[in-house]
Amino acid sequence: MRIRSLVVAATVALLAFAAAPASAGRGDDAKRKSKNGRVEGSVGGAGVVIEYGRPNVSGREIWGALVPWGQVWRTGADEATTIAFDRDVTVEGKPLAKGTYSLFTIPAEKGWTVVFNRVAEQWGAYDYDAKQDVLRVEVAARAHEMTETLTFALEGDAVVVRWEKLEVPFRVSAGG
Repeated sequence: MRIRSLVVAATVALLAFAAAPASAGRGDDAKRKSKNGRVEGSVGGAGVVIEYGRPNVSGREIWGALVPWGQVWRTGADEATTIAFDRDVTVEGKPLAKGTYSLFTIPAEKGWTVVFNRVAEQWGAYDYDAKQDVLRVEVAARAHEMTETLTFALEGDAVVVRWEKLEVPFRVSAGG
């Protein structure tokens, strides 16, 4: 009977964990201007989960102003954006081990740097340490229709960041 009680308790705990809010790791967003976002699915044959803060443009000048050119950006709001892969992958042809990373970008007018940093849990980019970078890749931003709220999308073999009138895709494929 004791074993059965333990099995029932473990099952209840597992179900409660599975039913928790999708972005529970980012904290309660009820009083935040930028709500939590989560994208989960497959990209390039690998499972991926992205958790991020979803700021709005709200009439502000974004690129080169709110988000300065040439500086590390948390690629969202509040806590640093995290990205987790369920297997080893390549990003823009460069290997990245299975795991969870903070995802930063360095926007520039002529190209962006996408940064995977081993310190997954951090607030914004305030304590960002380039020595903890695992991978950096260069990608091109391109014009896109107006997107009021920052959004991540998984499209075929690409993770795509969209905000304001830009989108920034980076290619991912399973296997390192």
